[in-house]
Amino acid sequence: MADAVTTQTLTDGGRLAVLKFTNVSDGTGEAAVLKVDVSTLSVDPMTRKPCTGVSIYGVTVAAVGMGVQLFWDATANVLAVEIPPDFTDQIDYEPLGGLVNNAGAGKTGDILFTTKGHTASDTYSIILMLRKSYD
Repeated sequence: MADAVTTQTLTDGGRLAVLKFTNVSDGTGEAAVLKVDVSTLSVDPMTRKPCTGVSIYGVTVAAVGMGVQLFWDATANVLAVEIPPDFTDQIDYEPLGGLVNNAGAGKTGDILFTTKGHTASDTYSIILMLRKSYD
């Protein structure tokens, strides 16, 4: 059996994408699971260029029992955000200009999730507010 997970696109516009992710764990957990695939986000409405990356502008989270790590996908994945177990908050990175993807070699622009300390019936709900880029 596997964790029961969902991904929902709340909005995907020219500059902003808002995505919601949920997990109800059966104790299996997630390890470097692709959650934000920038190639599936909408193209720039003016230039028609594909989305090549995102910056994290906000995170709304409720994690019960388990923690979650968000990684920038690359040859060596880079930790973007660490969410501790039993944590609920709304984090605004906009005043900082967003969390910019600082991964090095093999950087894809995608975001991966890994759960930590997961046991059966642990849950998370994460909403990411993302600023899109078109290099």
